[in-house]
Amino acid sequence: MPRADVKIGFACNNRCVFCAQGHKREGCAQVPFDELVRRMRQGRETSDELVLTGGEPTARRDIVKVVAAAKAMGFREIQLQTNGRMLAYDRLVDELIRAGATEFSPALHGPTAEIHDALTRAVGSYEQTVAGIRNVAARGMPIVTNSVVVRANVPHLVALVDLLGSLGVTQSQLAFVHPVGTAFEMFDEVVPRLTDVVEPIARCAEVAARRGMRLVTEAVPLCFLRGMQELAVEQHIPHTTVIDLDGVPFDYSQWRPVEGKSHGPPCEACAVARACEGPWREYVDKFGWDEFKPIVTENA
Repeated sequence: MPRADVKIGFACNNRCVFCAQGHKREGCAQVPFDELVRRMRQGRETSDELVLTGGEPTARRDIVKVVAAAKAMGFREIQLQTNGRMLAYDRLVDELIRAGATEFSPALHGPTAEIHDALTRAVGSYEQTVAGIRNVAARGMPIVTNSVVVRANVPHLVALVDLLGSLGVTQSQLAFVHPVGTAFEMFDEVVPRLTDVVEPIARCAEVAARRGMRLVTEAVPLCFLRGMQELAVEQHIPHTTVIDLDGVPFDYSQWRPVEGKSHGPPCEACAVARACEGPWREYVDKFGWDEFKPIVTENA
């Protein structure tokens, strides 16, 4: 079913080196409650699934009230995309569930505090996020984690996926960093080469299967997923309308493959080009197309 992705403000208690939102927090820490309700109603006109994101949704003191308002509008599914730190508080998790949250999507970016905290630039964030994941899992709620793939964590992705499986995560997503916002400003430090993530992803898939956890990738072109193309999440993403900082809905499902990502000369000879969205446009603007090798047949 169609999904509405509503940005509820850009305040955040992390300062991630890969943050796609960049300096938006300086322009809008929090959307006022009444305006946020209006925006959620806009989303409800076309969608029965809601994603609350930002920024950090739990930075709002009224987040439980926001979830309850969304539930009252008739949203069938309400997902909270969060860095997971505030989920370490049992009471908040219980209140969010009672208010109507049906799925939690916390973000863990490394298997140790040293790695995760360096990426979030927030000391203690690892311990809180891990505790938050445990709290949600203990309540039997679906957990869909998101881990942004950057230079610093590529060597540690296998350990990260193994940890997530041990914590009771339902689905783990490895999202190749989108080089916009802070990630663009720190491009050389943050963005890895796609070639370097192929082997770690294959090993992560083995670990996830052993753990009984679903693993997906985001923004990894199919030519880098040979033999494991089923991992690409793009084919499963619901049609999504995003209501961003300006409050104007836009068709993210159309924007993402047409403007956000790119196809180049190697794609012309690729048998799966139509099924593949390609890399983020900023990636090939920097690195070009030499890494990309066409898939000759769809079964390759």
